[in-house]
Amino acid sequence: MEKVVLSTTNAPAAIGPYSQGIKAGDFIFTSGQLPIDPKTGDLINNDIKAAAKQCLENIKAILESADSSLDDVVKTTVFLKDLNDFASVNEVYAEYFKEKMPARSALQVARLPKDALIEIEAIAIAR
Repeated sequence: MEKVVLSTTNAPAAIGPYSQGIKAGDFIFTSGQLPIDPKTGDLINNDIKAAAKQCLENIKAILESADSSLDDVVKTTVFLKDLNDFASVNEVYAEYFKEKMPARSALQVARLPKDALIEIEAIAIAR
């Protein structure tokens, strides 16, 4: 099985020794995406809805770089600084996943890189 590194300027560059995403066989695995605006490099950390939206936009960009889309996502993991933000994140999440919703895990963590409010990773079917 070939492993293909995914990289796009439409999502933030990796902030460590890892890839934005990997295509392996019939699947795409994205690295966890922080709410970083790839155009400015700014971390969106004052509004959980805006932060969740940016995470999902970053995932969308990585998937599109591999000719895939959010419609192909089969599983996500949502890491939250505060689980009290769960309902707000769900509102944004529902705007991106409308049909055939992917499986999902959501959990509160002690701390995220850059002290972000949220991080989201995804697994998708490769097209």
